[in-house]
Amino acid sequence: MRHARGFSLLEVIAAIMLLAIAFGALMEVAGGSIRLSQKASDYTQAALWARSALDSRFVLEPLKPGTTEGNFDDRFRWRMQVTPWAAPGVTPPSTPYAFQLYRLDLDVMWGSAPFEHAAHFSTLRIGGGAGS
Repeated sequence: MRHARGFSLLEVIAAIMLLAIAFGALMEVAGGSIRLSQKASDYTQAALWARSALDSRFVLEPLKPGTTEGNFDDRFRWRMQVTPWAAPGVTPPSTPYAFQLYRLDLDVMWGSAPFEHAAHFSTLRIGGGAGS
């Protein structure tokens, strides 16, 4: 009587196929994780650029309503719209020495046409008064 020693060819092929399927699934998960990390990194970089722009703009020059745009670097670009702002139901002061609130809307964009990404940031800033 022969005793079975080792695995049959069919068992080895089945084990290798199972291993290949598991490895393929793990690689898909790893690829998705890398894509999510890159996307999070891009949004973090956009937020840092936006904070820099919103903190430094209109420090030395007065606030003026309008739209401006430019580039942070060769990858990230921006567009800022400045508009006067008043709380609903409140009439803004009309004297030239009164302070005025302005809404700053900043869009940070990166990527190209079919895969363009954007992040929007908004804040209020006070301007006007006797010094401007």
